[in-house]
Amino acid sequence: MEATSHTFAGNARAGLANPVLRRALDMAGAGFPARRAEAIARLPEFDALRDEGKAIKDHTIGHLDFYLELYERQVTAAGGVVHWAPDAAAARAAVLGICRSVGAKTVTKGKSMVAEEIALNEHLEANGITPVETDLGEYIIQLRHEPPSHIIAPAIHLMKEQVEATFRAAHTALDPARPLAEAPLLCGEARAVLRPQFLTADVGITGANFLVAETGSSIIVTNEGNGDLTQTLPKVHIVITSIEKVVPTLEDAATLLRLLARSATGQEFSSYTTMSTGPRRPGDLDGPEQYHVVLVDNGRTALLGGEFQDMLRCLRCAACLNHCPVYTAVGGHAYGWVYPGPMGAVLTPALIGLDEAGDLPNASSFCGRCESVCPVRIPLPKMMRHWRERQFALRKAPAAYRYGLGLWAWVAQRPALYHALVEAKARLLGRLGRRRGRFRTMPLAGEWTRVRDMPAPEGRSFHALWAERGRARR
Repeated sequence: MEATSHTFAGNARAGLANPVLRRALDMAGAGFPARRAEAIARLPEFDALRDEGKAIKDHTIGHLDFYLELYERQVTAAGGVVHWAPDAAAARAAVLGICRSVGAKTVTKGKSMVAEEIALNEHLEANGITPVETDLGEYIIQLRHEPPSHIIAPAIHLMKEQVEATFRAAHTALDPARPLAEAPLLCGEARAVLRPQFLTADVGITGANFLVAETGSSIIVTNEGNGDLTQTLPKVHIVITSIEKVVPTLEDAATLLRLLARSATGQEFSSYTTMSTGPRRPGDLDGPEQYHVVLVDNGRTALLGGEFQDMLRCLRCAACLNHCPVYTAVGGHAYGWVYPGPMGAVLTPALIGLDEAGDLPNASSFCGRCESVCPVRIPLPKMMRHWRERQFALRKAPAAYRYGLGLWAWVAQRPALYHALVEAKARLLGRLGRRRGRFRTMPLAGEWTRVRDMPAPEGRSFHALWAERGRARR
């Protein structure tokens, strides 16, 4: 996927001006937070569970080498093969090599953000192999040649009328007069079109929500049956995922699964939770003949031991997206790469660089909702501040920001001058705004006052009022 994160400001303006996107986000956006709140209300120990989940992930990340090596041994013992991919090119090469070894022409795929990250579909197509997305949302955006706009709901930016038009344009062999205006009809048509693909695919590719070190198992959670069909019907199953998905035990995975579904969709558990451990064994009725796991680093180990290590705890639940006022206003495509929202504002600069994604950590109001809803307590605002600090130190922030902050710092280091200027500004603005109580326009605040009024100050600075009340208390 080609990154356009460097044009975030323009992307965001386009999203705000798109009435269809606004309608889609308004309709879908309220549901996720409400369902999460209802699910958590039914689980009084949820906060304690968050602490436990954080501890599991912190322990695993602190001993990542040990658990990855244990996982590889267990996969090998079960008859599978682990492929280590230090970067995207190595991951693509590993998958292509497996496909070519069995003469694959068609590949079915479950939803995988890591596959999006390494541009796997484009690589397979360039080498004569047809990838077919089987998650409904991913299938829709594949037909539309669009990237996903959400981690768990890839087509959240679309209305059903757009999906209908897409299906009519793509499924030309079907009756053009068929009714297709309702969601069940759209789902039924996708199911009918995709079923033959499951039956004829040479290779099935899935991601993984968790990798279990003690058993060598991969776990996926879905609300459709496509994941099971993708990994059991073809003769080869490839799991492609990133290294931080490993957890020590099945019990640890169960704990994190209780957090994941509630945080993502408000369910106690997803409709399907599927474990795979190696290829088909003698006596098994189904399953692949080969089982491969491609473990992708692609910048993750560079986060270990640093100020962004906590990002490796992420469960990809999308709770931070669903509660973010910026994401719900501009949509996922504005972020310009695979990972949108607050988690993307931290992870994307780490994976593709601050030069490309430097605008993303600034796309935050720092309201703190993302951290407050994260199931493993990732301090996303703190890490966005770290990126801003690094951007400023490297002189990569816009010149206006650098000079403005430099001037503010100079004044702030001189308390008497700072307090005098603040007091004078508060008195002046209070006097000017006394009649209306607000300002319709203000210098240096044009973007704010373009869509809202600026409340007028009371006429005294906070510091002056605080000092005055402090003297009165004495």
